[in-house]
Amino acid sequence: MKIFNTLTRQKEELVPINEGEVRIYACGPTVYNYIHIGNSRPICVFDTLRRYLEYRGYKVIFVQNFTDIDDKIINRANEEGTDYMTVSEKYIAEYKTDAKGLNVREATVHPRATENIDEIISIVSALVEKGYAYRAENGDVYFRTNKFDEYGKLSHQPLDDLKAGARISVGEIKEDPMDFAVWKAAKPGEPFWDSPWSKGRPGWHIECSAMARRFLGKTIDIHCGGQDLVFPHHENEIAQSECCNGVPFAHYWMHNGYINVNNEKMSKSKGNFFTTRDVAKEYGYEPIRYLMLSSHYRSPINYSIEVIEQCKAALERLYNCRDNIRFMLEKSQGSMTDTEKAVADGFAKYRERFIEVMDDDLNTADAISVLFELVREINTALTGEPSKEFVKAAEDIFTELTNVLGLVYVEKEDSLDEEIENLIAQRTEARKNKDWATADKIRDQLKAMNIVLEDTPQGIKWHRA
Repeated sequence: MKIFNTLTRQKEELVPINEGEVRIYACGPTVYNYIHIGNSRPICVFDTLRRYLEYRGYKVIFVQNFTDIDDKIINRANEEGTDYMTVSEKYIAEYKTDAKGLNVREATVHPRATENIDEIISIVSALVEKGYAYRAENGDVYFRTNKFDEYGKLSHQPLDDLKAGARISVGEIKEDPMDFAVWKAAKPGEPFWDSPWSKGRPGWHIECSAMARRFLGKTIDIHCGGQDLVFPHHENEIAQSECCNGVPFAHYWMHNGYINVNNEKMSKSKGNFFTTRDVAKEYGYEPIRYLMLSSHYRSPINYSIEVIEQCKAALERLYNCRDNIRFMLEKSQGSMTDTEKAVADGFAKYRERFIEVMDDDLNTADAISVLFELVREINTALTGEPSKEFVKAAEDIFTELTNVLGLVYVEKEDSLDEEIENLIAQRTEARKNKDWATADKIRDQLKAMNIVLEDTPQGIKWHRA
């Protein structure tokens, strides 16, 4: 598999540190609010990366953190008259609800910043001892960016260019505007932990360096996140980790593109800010996941009502195929004919093409195209009277590929109440008696009840509109 490495700006063959095992760190949410649709993209994309690597036989150790102490969390707690723990616990639970709705699997480990204070202090202590960090008069500890010669190598910007836009915020006491906090002294009324420098809390960037080292080691295979994290977050992670540990931090860096809303950057001030929960209430979670995979992960995505409706329609085609397969499994019987075996053997070409495009920097957009070509062939093959063995072969390849993408995971309601079952039975009897007027009347009555019928050689199929 080849991955586009942000660090080198080129596609590189994935060669894990340990053969057969891939260690991934994905930056998780700061838990002070519901996640928005922009947050959903890395969650879905890198869940699919994990699924695909496991599909290809790798053991994947997937770590995704929760930032559970931060200015935004403290501010939210103050607004609500509560404490940071109550806020973070609430929104970790809300995140898990959204992630489950998006069919995102739980990480191997979901570490929290507040559970790793000792590891954080250990790294900061090493940086201070080596001269890469210093304690300011107010008790903050800052990293000296000019001590790290390779600072800027991920964002591909020289340090002098980065300094041009740097500013010192109110309350910061730095040697240089580019220096960043690895430990922040607590202000009055703020939560704090004891440290050699002050009663305070970790800076944002140091959390991920500590959690990645603790759960994955000093050098990891893949570090991933949104494009907005390249600078300064990931740039700073590299600097502090490599200066502390003396080895490369991550071999591969993967970053997904931005999401626009109606071709504009999403922002609360523009009134085009949507949480994942809001969109899911209107359209369901799965169209959101489909949207995130419908374009290459490094390309920008545009969200609009029209686009999400298109995603819903595309998913309906996939569900219709699944329903056809399940219906035929109930009705069919027997072993494959020679003709069917040739078609079933031909399913392998879809698997091969699926793997080929996914191996090319996780090209989920082309993988979805391959999936729809497979669906077209399956639907055509099921129009006659296929054998049960053939239908099972179709089900196996369909399930195999949709599972890798994490799609077609909703089980639709498949039971009918007695009234509807009686109407279908009456219509069947009317058709048997060639009473087409009654049959059509009952069909229209059922349609008004959101039950759509389809007459097939194997019997009547139904689905809810």
